[in-house]
Amino acid sequence: MSMVRRCRSLAAGVLGVVVVLSAAGCSSSVGVEEEDGPLRMSAIPDVDPSDLAEREEAMAAYLAEELDVAVEYVPVSDYAASVSLLGTGDLDLVFYGGLTGVQARLRTEGARVLAQRDIDERFRSVFIAHRDAGLEPVDDVAGLSELAGSRFTFGSESSTSGRLMPAYFLEQAGIDPEADFAGAPGFSGSHDLTIDLVEAGSYEAGALNLQVWQARTEAGTVDTDTVREIMRTPAYADYHWVGAPGLDERFGGGFTDDLRQALLDVDGSDAEETALLEQYGAEAIVPAEPGDYERIEEIARTLDLIR
Repeated sequence: MSMVRRCRSLAAGVLGVVVVLSAAGCSSSVGVEEEDGPLRMSAIPDVDPSDLAEREEAMAAYLAEELDVAVEYVPVSDYAASVSLLGTGDLDLVFYGGLTGVQARLRTEGARVLAQRDIDERFRSVFIAHRDAGLEPVDDVAGLSELAGSRFTFGSESSTSGRLMPAYFLEQAGIDPEADFAGAPGFSGSHDLTIDLVEAGSYEAGALNLQVWQARTEAGTVDTDTVREIMRTPAYADYHWVGAPGLDERFGGGFTDDLRQALLDVDGSDAEETALLEQYGAEAIVPAEPGDYERIEEIARTLDLIR
């Protein structure tokens, strides 16, 4: 049990716990009722919605217990909505990709980088292809030049691992994504859908989050006789949690630091934390700083995804 939980346990015992589940099962409020409302948390919708909701509901329950405040998971429709809602004050904590996290902090003065998963320090994308496309695995970025002339799909337009970094590596290979594919590139909207579209032959090749690719192949939900891995990219910094400004004013002095520490305390020291980390595909949550994402911002500006 962390210092935050120990220090606040008496208050929790006095005030009690409230659990509210929506009829649709899409959001929950867990914890102590607050005059200023619950801590509203979200995440970019980059994977299957049911898997995302299960993961974020688990984190909401953990934070509610750790911080003794009501916590509500708020699903969002797309990446842009997660950035917009933090800016309007409708979200307090968001698990962003590298690009959306940068966009959110540029839009929302005072938003803070809080933490990242251990795997986000050196994250990777993967290029995949339908076997009928005749594309072969390559050893380096330069080899991606073989994708010229293919029907290609990215993930979401604002995805770091499904669009930004794949586009960057394609340009390093001499491919202009706007001109060198067979038609304009697609944007599937999520990593799972990128796999499904390539597997179905709707596109000959695509790029996505390596973590999702590995999880799907290990689970046996990809027909690897139909879809093959072409290349794993070099590493870059990616996903991280961003906290909204004004949390200390709403929940009390030092709350933002307590929230950051609560995230960092997820170290797998008990069964609940181990299960939570497994849902995030990580072994630990570690510190993160704004400087970790300077390269992401530079590349985004180069590709005109941030102006």
